[in-house]
Amino acid sequence: MTSTSIVLLALARQIEDELTTALAPLELTVRRLGLLGHIAGVPGASFSDLARMSGISVQSAHSAVKGLVAAGLVLDHTARAGTASTIELTEEGARLLRAAREASAEVDERLFGPGADPVRRRLGEAVRAAFSLPEGSG
Repeated sequence: MTSTSIVLLALARQIEDELTTALAPLELTVRRLGLLGHIAGVPGASFSDLARMSGISVQSAHSAVKGLVAAGLVLDHTARAGTASTIELTEEGARLLRAAREASAEVDERLFGPGADPVRRRLGEAVRAAFSLPEGSG
């Protein structure tokens, strides 16, 4: 019998590969997309919050945010280490996030939309129902 976990891991790898390809023209990785999404979606998130949501260490969150600041995608108004952080998207960061969401919607459509394999289409429907996602989102 095939393991559900193994099948889902294989599918997750395919999805990540598709997203990686779709995001490459934007010079964005899946991990950076996730971090931008967390920053946009959770105003006032601390570095600890960002680390937890992203599945990385706090030190890695600091490094990743520094990279996003250097790329002009976010502003970090943190006064000093240990204080509350105020991290927000710049206009360029917001534009890039919108473009990345469009790219990921195209991946969703290709992998789980009406023209997709019927099994994947049903899986997409089940995921949307389980997580109360609107129609048209992966």
